[in-house]
Amino acid sequence: MVRTPVPLQPGQSFKFTVLETLDRIKEEFQFLQAQYHSLKLECEKLASEKTEMQRHYIMYYEMSYGLNIEMHKQAEIVKRLSAICAQIIPFLSQEHQQQVVQAVERAKQVTMAELNAIIGVSHLCAYSFHVSADGQMQPVPFPPDALLGPGIPRHARQIHTLNHGEVVCAVTISTSTRHVYTGGKGCVKVWDISQPGSKSAMAQLDCLNRDNYIRSCKLLPDGRTLIVGGEASTLSIWDLATPTPRIKAELTSSAPACYALAISPDNKVCFSCCSDGNIVVWDLHNQTLVRQFQGHTDGASCIDISNDGTKLWTGGLDNTVRCWDLREGRQLQQHDFTSQIFSLGYCPTGEWLAVGMESSNVEVLHVSKPDKYQLHLHESCVLSLKFASCGKWFVSTGKDNLLNAWRTPYGASIFQSKESSSVLSCDVSPDDKYIVTGSGDKKATVYEVVY
Repeated sequence: MVRTPVPLQPGQSFKFTVLETLDRIKEEFQFLQAQYHSLKLECEKLASEKTEMQRHYIMYYEMSYGLNIEMHKQAEIVKRLSAICAQIIPFLSQEHQQQVVQAVERAKQVTMAELNAIIGVSHLCAYSFHVSADGQMQPVPFPPDALLGPGIPRHARQIHTLNHGEVVCAVTISTSTRHVYTGGKGCVKVWDISQPGSKSAMAQLDCLNRDNYIRSCKLLPDGRTLIVGGEASTLSIWDLATPTPRIKAELTSSAPACYALAISPDNKVCFSCCSDGNIVVWDLHNQTLVRQFQGHTDGASCIDISNDGTKLWTGGLDNTVRCWDLREGRQLQQHDFTSQIFSLGYCPTGEWLAVGMESSNVEVLHVSKPDKYQLHLHESCVLSLKFASCGKWFVSTGKDNLLNAWRTPYGASIFQSKESSSVLSCDVSPDDKYIVTGSGDKKATVYEVVY
């Protein structure tokens, strides 16, 4: 017989059972444990930032000391040169004395405008060089409108942090800019960024094996299909239109891993950069292997396609960039470098190809002329690169924790953002209003581009 609970009498306090009390204690403990872990991570982050600030302080102190020494040295040189001039001038004729004195006085009158121009030019040219056909490097004098005009950002503002929970090796943003997809270890997470506030994933798509990293994910423009590749021989094609996303097809090749993906402009074909150096071409409608481009002698690491869908550009760990004719199915060009190629992007308006390398350089090549620019703002390997749809600028990210935005093609620095860990992946929204990055500290960051 079930015992009926005794009803509370007026004025009698409610008492929890032992199990209910234990459950409440357990919940509070779990909450406090989560708070503890959160605070621990925050403390570790602050400690890391403190160490970084101390390093910067020492660096700036040494720089300041060096500049102070140099200033005193230059002042002493000026004093000695002035003394020499004062000794020599009396030996000149009266007419020449007057001319020399006037010239010396003019030399001393340096205006702030002149100083700013000198400092500006020396700063801007320090990291961008034009490389001629014979290999001669010259600092680039940027045009006055390099950082001005329609379509050129002023800076980028961080608006969302998406805590994925694993290293984020791949990111993509939807055409509507409502959803962001982050690829980590064994899964892709889907995020709704249309509203402000803290974020939690709205869906998790389990891909590959649990311990294998996603290396690339590409969304078809209609937002209904996602293609995922990584450290496995199989690509997963996800149907996002159903109430619960599901795998509708899998494409298997002989290569043990896929490093990068590209989709043709008509959305009918998928290109997969494989760890064996081959570029596999897939028919998305029939889910069949159509062709393989063979040429890279080591892993094919990055890929992009021209807007007209006629040319494919690939970079490899064999230190080469190759161009393929998609109509004839053959290699058109090969560019050899002294460093492994980790990332590349083809300018949507044509003519220019930007290449990110293990050596920390970004090189911007003209696709039909020998001209190229070499950019030197990264301090470590350049892990990802993406052009804005307008073609006027592009972004690159690196192992040095940096996100750099560059002017096409000569590489004037538009803005720079430093994150707390290596920035492994990036994407720019189709409307050029947002940038998404994926990093080694297990999160993705969404930036709003400010014009």
